[in-house]
Amino acid sequence: MASIQLTRMLWSCKLSTNIALSSRKCCSFRRTRQLDFGPLLKRNIQNRKLTAIRSEKSGNEGSISSAIEGEENSDVISSPEKPGLMLGIDRDDSGSVIGLNLIPGDNEAIDAEVVSTVTKVKDEEIKKEKIETRVTYNIVFVTAEAAPYSKTGGLGDVCGSLPIELASRGHRVMVVSPRYLNGTSADENFAHVFDANRRIKLQCFGGEQEIAFFHEYREGVDWVFVDHPSYHRPGNPYGDSHGAFGDNQFRYTLLCHAACEAPLVLPLGGYTYGEKCLFLVNDWHAGLVSVLLAAKYRPFGVYKDARSVLVIHNLAHQGVEPAATFKNLGLPSNWYGALEWVFPTWARTHALDTGEAVNILKGAIVTSDRILTVSKGYAWEITTVEGGYGLNQLLSSRRSVLTGITNGIHIAEWDPSSDEHIAFHYSAASLSGKVQCKTALQQELGFPIKPGCPLIGFIGRLDYQKGIDLIHWAIPELMEDDLQFVMLGSGDPLYEDWMRSAENTYRDKFRGWVGFSVPISHRITAGCDILLMPSRFEPCGLNQLYAMRYGTVPVVHATGGLRDTVENFNPYAGEGRGEGTGWTFSPLTKDCMLNALKTAIRTYRDHKSTWEGLMRRCMQKDFTWENAAIQYEQVFEWAFIDPPYIM
Repeated sequence: MASIQLTRMLWSCKLSTNIALSSRKCCSFRRTRQLDFGPLLKRNIQNRKLTAIRSEKSGNEGSISSAIEGEENSDVISSPEKPGLMLGIDRDDSGSVIGLNLIPGDNEAIDAEVVSTVTKVKDEEIKKEKIETRVTYNIVFVTAEAAPYSKTGGLGDVCGSLPIELASRGHRVMVVSPRYLNGTSADENFAHVFDANRRIKLQCFGGEQEIAFFHEYREGVDWVFVDHPSYHRPGNPYGDSHGAFGDNQFRYTLLCHAACEAPLVLPLGGYTYGEKCLFLVNDWHAGLVSVLLAAKYRPFGVYKDARSVLVIHNLAHQGVEPAATFKNLGLPSNWYGALEWVFPTWARTHALDTGEAVNILKGAIVTSDRILTVSKGYAWEITTVEGGYGLNQLLSSRRSVLTGITNGIHIAEWDPSSDEHIAFHYSAASLSGKVQCKTALQQELGFPIKPGCPLIGFIGRLDYQKGIDLIHWAIPELMEDDLQFVMLGSGDPLYEDWMRSAENTYRDKFRGWVGFSVPISHRITAGCDILLMPSRFEPCGLNQLYAMRYGTVPVVHATGGLRDTVENFNPYAGEGRGEGTGWTFSPLTKDCMLNALKTAIRTYRDHKSTWEGLMRRCMQKDFTWENAAIQYEQVFEWAFIDPPYIM
């Protein structure tokens, strides 16, 4: 007889039965460790009346009986709403009830929906139990930028999204960043930030520097802002139209000292974070935190249980300044070696230049408990001569604590099924809206409306790193084909002028949008068929993730996070159905890029079903912050296994 064992039913659900004891003997119930139907009965048999009827299928002669509306006594309980499904009573040798069986009446099979619901409920209970037993941490992000308050690139996106995801998973999270005020509309981002009424004096740069803390509690995260006059000036966080600010070392030294004090002095939510914190220090701007913990605090018994994790978003920027500035950092003199840096002979300015300098990122690499990069590929690249920017040997020596975790994306903001910036919505299940988005983009840009013409897009800074020079030299050959190309970005004035010139030369095929617009970037991502990213190096890259989310197939240089996230298309895999999410090319040459791009164009034109499969596979990829947060938690656990760094 087909049956499914039930457990804890008699404790989880009140059955509306009239059960009598025919022999007036006490009836005992014993719990069993079997399949749990309690949540199922709460959900599916709530407010129903279960009756007991006579059944020959149970095979049990028991003492439990029921007087129900003229029915005879039985050891089987059935539901009037599902007459083909009965609950049989199991007893041990003494006659005690030990469980119930789900019995199909009249040889009917057990309802598959019921079994599916039971499995789902069980999985939900297991997941809930895991969440309840997860280890949580007091996490302090230290960063030069955090969206939406400040942002110039991927660093702002990471430090604006990952803290929220970690907070939703039960951690207590603080983000410490400067309070930038530049006299523009961007200042409105700080409209809900209030003065925390806490001012402290920091010892650095030859004296006491007074800073104030501002605070906002939003989406489960304590957003803490360090306020100082040096953060109030026109331009972006790092510079203006004349170049990088000359006092950036001073500005971010203040940030690091303030970040170390914030968990100790700010009673957020009524109490401080305390000394047992996990500091996530992002790039060189926050790198001094790891050095300060080891040099200034732990020798005096403070933060002895804290850990620091360095997150490298871009190794090219290291915070290198002349050696004479070491005395300004507020570190003991015997710690100079941790930051000591000597330029190779070829990089020195003149024959008498000794090349001596201090390198803040180097100090963070030496003193951090764990090191992270924003992709697995980039974690390897920075240990090579080509990608290490002089720190490859040091990073190779710390390879045992070096890990790569691919960034996530804000899936609520970047969702083609609900994006407020695009004219039509679509999903992997229904792609018709993407064709309409393409037509709308062609109309907005002034292109001829040609749904079958491949539309290629580029979104990014106009500089050498992004491979803009390759696009510059490839455009004349591309324009010979029947295609359309749109670019959005700003940067090098030389390339800005070239974009304007190319638009005049190829009026029906090329558009160059100098500047940046969030709504336009969304519409280009949704409306294009192909996204081109020929970056020379890309620690992670976000535009290819956005593109795949919107079913726009990426063609990228095989480097860093681009190589990790874009799987090269193979039309012969999967029993001829094809596998992959785009095209990668290497080496980085114009011809190699054109070959990959032309292959993608031919596939788009000649193999529509294959292209549709590519789009769907792209859209089904999981690049959520939840996935990244799980991996971060594993690194947090590793960080606390070993003792902290002490010189």
